[in-house]
Amino acid sequence: KNVSAARFVTKCAAGGNVAEELGFKEMRKGIKEASEESLLTPRFYTTDFDEMEQMFSQEIQPNLDMAEFDACLLEFQEDYNQKHFVRNNDFKTAAAGIEDPSLRRIFIEFLERSCTAEFSGFLLYKELGRRLKKSSPVVAEIFTLMSRDEARHAGFLNKAMSDFGLALDLGFLTKNRNYTFFKPKFIFYATYLSEKIGYWRYISIYRHLQSNPEFQCYPIFQYFENWCQDESRHGDFFTALLKSQPELVSNNDLEAKLWSRFFCLSVYVTMYLNDHQRDEFYSAIGLDTTQFNMHVIVETNRTTARIFPNTLDVENPKFKEILDELVIVNGDLIALGKSDSPMAGLQKIPVVTKFATLLLQLFLMKPVESGTVDFEEQKALVF
Repeated sequence: KNVSAARFVTKCAAGGNVAEELGFKEMRKGIKEASEESLLTPRFYTTDFDEMEQMFSQEIQPNLDMAEFDACLLEFQEDYNQKHFVRNNDFKTAAAGIEDPSLRRIFIEFLERSCTAEFSGFLLYKELGRRLKKSSPVVAEIFTLMSRDEARHAGFLNKAMSDFGLALDLGFLTKNRNYTFFKPKFIFYATYLSEKIGYWRYISIYRHLQSNPEFQCYPIFQYFENWCQDESRHGDFFTALLKSQPELVSNNDLEAKLWSRFFCLSVYVTMYLNDHQRDEFYSAIGLDTTQFNMHVIVETNRTTARIFPNTLDVENPKFKEILDELVIVNGDLIALGKSDSPMAGLQKIPVVTKFATLLLQLFLMKPVESGTVDFEEQKALVF
């Protein structure tokens, strides 16, 4: 590895192509071609904006309780992190110190995935802020302020990518990325979980590196303590959105319970599989990938149990056992996807069947009954 790193540094110093050396494709000099979209990559979302307008229009919904939204708006207007995302010279110095090509590649992949996810939030929130301005100005302004936060995050991450010699063309992504349509209720479930799991990921990495500073190899992690508070505030707003539509989190609604479990499963499995494909990154910052993921899943699930009517029994040892099986099966699918064998397509069939069976086993495990039973008595509860 040391020989490989030395060769890499020598080639780059001599004007070599960073993308080519790391196995990436460039759109143009210094601009990375976005990773191919798959079931596990961050997606761009759109929704039924007309339905969203009706859900939060005070003319159509005169009994809509705006108190929690008003409180959320005051929080966002404070803009606590306005001056937080300021870079210093340590970024480029630290990036240059990460010489191993495979580690540089894995850092770029981590930053790209994070940037794409944050930018996806920016685009959705910005459009919601624009579309809801007339029907629900308070909710619209919150979405606009959240898009401000996400734009900061995405820009900060993209600039960090450039420390490693590559960056994304976010304008190009806006126009050319595929957009996935989700009904508003699915946006609420998925985005709530995304924001809350983002909080637990960031704060867990931050606390770990504060306790183990010898693994603090790149300064972006030092920003995670304040950064994660943005994620938490966003999640709190989606809690308010869910509570404003009681049928989505009712303990007496079977559909709400099933969708709650489905989205928990989707988010947890996606993170677990993605992170286990990038074990080298977590090792580089002194984390055990499996322990880190299970900690994040357990804490996110406990937080989610405060609002979702059903959650997964993630603390049952069987849950982790099946996740670990999925990691192995997913590895087999990736290998078959890269295979040139004419039989690869047929060989995938039993592997895909095994993958689907494991997911179904997780979904059908006895759930944890959870959620807020009586909204009237708990209006003052802060999630």
